[in-house]
Amino acid sequence: MNGLITGAVAGLLATIPMTLAMKAMHEQLPAEEKYPLPPRLIVENAEEAAGVEDKLEEKDEQSLTLVSHFAYGSAAGAAYGAALNAVDARPNAMNGVAYGLGVWTASYLGLLPALGLLAPATEHPARRNALMIAAHVVWGASLGWTAGHLNGSDGQPDR
Repeated sequence: MNGLITGAVAGLLATIPMTLAMKAMHEQLPAEEKYPLPPRLIVENAEEAAGVEDKLEEKDEQSLTLVSHFAYGSAAGAAYGAALNAVDARPNAMNGVAYGLGVWTASYLGLLPALGLLAPATEHPARRNALMIAAHVVWGASLGWTAGHLNGSDGQPDR
């Protein structure tokens, strides 16, 4: 499989454990920090920007949140696969974690605030940032491991 496709599939699949981790960690937050997680906030802010914030039913907003979250994970995974191909490196859990942390940094401190879809991470409580960083570590490790296995390797760093 080529890196772009492998990365996209691995990114999509890696979003499953990430989402489960986010949900479990969100439940542990204090009540005042249990407002919706970023994927939902991003959808709500995009709806507001498009002028359709009160036009969707709750079930449709939930579906849109899941679809957009998994699509972002898949797209970011595709970029991971393409980048590894460009530098002739094999995917593994270690470089996946590094990439996942890079995705968090680029997304939560750059892209999403620049698009007006989410306040920068510097404006969110530390526990919520820790939750999202941990979720991106889970995603990155899963991404690298899965991409490595799809490529026929063991998904572990080279020894």
